[in-house]
Amino acid sequence: MTHSAHTPAGSAASRTAPFGSDDAAWDLPGTLIGVSVGPGDPELLTLKAVRAIEQADVVVYHSKKGRPSAAAIPAKDLLGAGRQRGQHHVHLEYPVTTGSTDHPGGYAGALAEFYVDAERTIEQFLAEGKTVAVLALGDAMLYSSYQHIHRMFEARCNCEVIPGISSIAGATAVVAKPLTEDDETLVVVSGTLEEAELRRRLTNADCAVVMKLGRTFNKVRCALEHAGMLDRAVLVTRVGMDGQSAQPVREVDASTVPYFSVVIVPSVLAQQDKIRASVPKRDVIDSAAETTGEVVVVGLGPGAQRWTTPEVQHELEQATDLVGYSTYINRVPQRPGQRRHLSDNKVEAERAAFALDMAKRGRRVAVVSSGDPGVFAMAAAVLETADDDLWREVPVRIIPGMTAAQAVASRAGAPLGHDFGMISLSNRLKPWEQIEKRIRALAGADMAFAVYNPASKERREHIERLKEIVSEYQGPNTPVIVARAVGSEQEKVTITTLKAFDPTVVDMRTMVIIGASTTRAYDGPQGPRVYTSRTYGLS
Repeated sequence: MTHSAHTPAGSAASRTAPFGSDDAAWDLPGTLIGVSVGPGDPELLTLKAVRAIEQADVVVYHSKKGRPSAAAIPAKDLLGAGRQRGQHHVHLEYPVTTGSTDHPGGYAGALAEFYVDAERTIEQFLAEGKTVAVLALGDAMLYSSYQHIHRMFEARCNCEVIPGISSIAGATAVVAKPLTEDDETLVVVSGTLEEAELRRRLTNADCAVVMKLGRTFNKVRCALEHAGMLDRAVLVTRVGMDGQSAQPVREVDASTVPYFSVVIVPSVLAQQDKIRASVPKRDVIDSAAETTGEVVVVGLGPGAQRWTTPEVQHELEQATDLVGYSTYINRVPQRPGQRRHLSDNKVEAERAAFALDMAKRGRRVAVVSSGDPGVFAMAAAVLETADDDLWREVPVRIIPGMTAAQAVASRAGAPLGHDFGMISLSNRLKPWEQIEKRIRALAGADMAFAVYNPASKERREHIERLKEIVSEYQGPNTPVIVARAVGSEQEKVTITTLKAFDPTVVDMRTMVIIGASTTRAYDGPQGPRVYTSRTYGLS
């Protein structure tokens, strides 16, 4: 084939050794070019890609067996013209996981054999000194079949990669909303990940792109909902191709989702101006508040949405940012324009510093706790962190919520109707010796008390030791309330005695209330009722 007078892509004058390679070791005189053809629209081909396709001696493209090549479609006219000039075309048909194979090595063996054959075919042309262009849909270095071929030859010949418009960029343009802004974090994930891993990665990001859909769609949608992204998520199908469409992920029929689909979760900040324009001025955070910034620590209550107070709901609506343990943040409805910063349950100090820093920069931050924020929750962590010259000028407000102890007590009756105590059995922030001393103080004072964080998978001995210690001070018939997941559909409340209490049924979603000598239980019309008397033998 005859090349034009200007220097073509892949010619000696344009060659650059691949990063980390040694051109002296090349044993193949030809040139391999990975040509990115964009998402499917011929008008999105770059000028460099067009020139490379026109000037290549050989053009290679992939497809599923028995199907046309999606990568060849945007270059159809160029390939037709090249064929007339004698350009050689190679159509590689690869096996797919959804198909059947009689290969003795199964799908993995069939795919390995495919790449061996592909390598031999391409190697023959490179050995003859030809320029081989391998077409790649989207960008050649992003989830592309070309990557495998590149690795085969990058140390054996001159290799060039021509970048292209990815499906990510194409789908974002269809949605027509910024993908990321300011200091937002973007994650690009494959829908083939396990759902738990999808949830983890999406939860730790502000914006997202999910690729490789089709049969994975339902799993992806569940993960998006868990991460609080579902209301922002848009499914874009067949980007740049015939039949291109976009619709909210929440409304998509999973059975209609093709493989060539991308989920875009655009910038949270991108929606802020739109929100401000549509909301009455009295409901918008004014500029002075944004300039000042503040941290508001709120308590959602112990589980049920109905136990979240109107005051807390108002603060959640007004916040620009939510900060908290992922399990609690996911209880809060997603609001357009509001950023969510989720973490695990072991970084209270870091979480507090993060919230204070954002408030110092003018954000209105709600730190979310379960129950009441002042009871074994985030209020103390925020104030302790704020007690520093770096943060002391940041306004901090605490908005109360119903405690878990109140909710559990109400289910049994009134076990906390007189003097009572509260204690956490977690020894993550205090030594067990101190916890044991306080258990003895509570039991010895003859007070009913509520037990938070009684046990975890790794920490079983504490709740067993609690029973032993209390039994030294209280009688075997002392009422004990064991309540799990109060306020949820899995709620279970058991009223038993100290002697019959089984510590093995307790986990981190359980609260235990231990009665005093004045705590009584009786059978009422709706079952056992427990109360702690308001008198101590006084008339």
